Amino acid sequence: NPFDSPEPIMSRRPPQRPKRCTIEDVAAAAQVSLATVSRALRGLPNVAPSTRERVQRIATELDYHPDPSAARLATGRTGAIAVIVPVVNTWYFSEIIAGVDAACCEVDHEVLVMSASARVQPGYRLASGLTHSVIGRADGLILVDLQLSDTERAALLGSGLPAVTIGDSTDGIAAVGIDNVEAGRLATEHLIQQGHRRIGLIGGQRSNPLGFQVPTQRRRGYLAALAHAGIDIEPNLIVGGEFSVAGGYEACEPLFDLAEPPTAVVAMSDEIAFGVMMAADQRKISIPDDLSIVGIDDHDVAPVVGLTTVHQDVADQGTAAAQRVLQMLATHERVTDQTCSPLHVAVRSSTRRI
Repeated sequence: NPFDSPEPIMSRRPPQRPKRCTIEDVAAAAQVSLATVSRALRGLPNVAPSTRERVQRIATELDYHPDPSAARLATGRTGAIAVIVPVVNTWYFSEIIAGVDAACCEVDHEVLVMSASARVQPGYRLASGLTHSVIGRADGLILVDLQLSDTERAALLGSGLPAVTIGDSTDGIAAVGIDNVEAGRLATEHLIQQGHRRIGLIGGQRSNPLGFQVPTQRRRGYLAALAHAGIDIEPNLIVGGEFSVAGGYEACEPLFDLAEPPTAVVAMSDEIAFGVMMAADQRKISIPDDLSIVGIDDHDVAPVVGLTTVHQDVADQGTAAAQRVLQMLATHERVTDQTCSPLHVAVRSSTRRI
């Protein structure tokens, strides 16, 4: 009868997990020091061949596997790379993070993602605050589209963390990215080649506490293309808008309300362009018959909606940045090279010749 059990059911102990073999067990069985076991299993020098063979054999027999966390503690490494982005909930930054993760997965590193916007407070110093947050939690740092002051740059370099920037370049720190001036120029030049002369520009935060430089740089490219073609600059054709679908939707309204609206628009990102396309559809403005649109990025959705855009390999930039950080960790040498990824215009159905 189960109710006559001499031991109460709730007091019975759960079965114990088998004890995990430790490096101490291997050292005891091989009759060598812990340091010798470590050197033998990691292929380091100063171990006699017969000793190395004995240690490796005993480790196999005991089914010993090094504890990654213990190994990291021993080397002072965390096994993580930190990525600091202005925000995390956009396609561009998520693609960067995916590229970083792809490189880190190959060498069994984790990715620590931090949002800089959540940490901006009055009097807050970006790099010094972030490096204090990262030190002890990550072996290296990737900063994405974050402008550093001289003080912040000195704080980051003084921290000793291997660092790479994506987007904005900083002296003394390796950088990966694109030429954003060229991106703005290519987008505008494509529309000029299609015969357009009244070309609007949409993008650039109204509030910019993080010193985001991309809007300023892409605007410079737009202005340079107009100047080269001898087209007068009309300030009322340039409007600010957040880098989002909603931002593009709201920002294009003043352009559509002009007595003589533009025949074409450069959107500083594809997500802005999607918002413009939504607003145009609601106003029965035909694309590209009434309005041509060019974006920048080549978002995954761009081919679906036929958006002409300036293509950049976003995820590849994240991968390249992570590889540079990992290179510095492996060689203990600081890398300071700056690399620009190629750009080209992917022509689709949102633009036409007039």
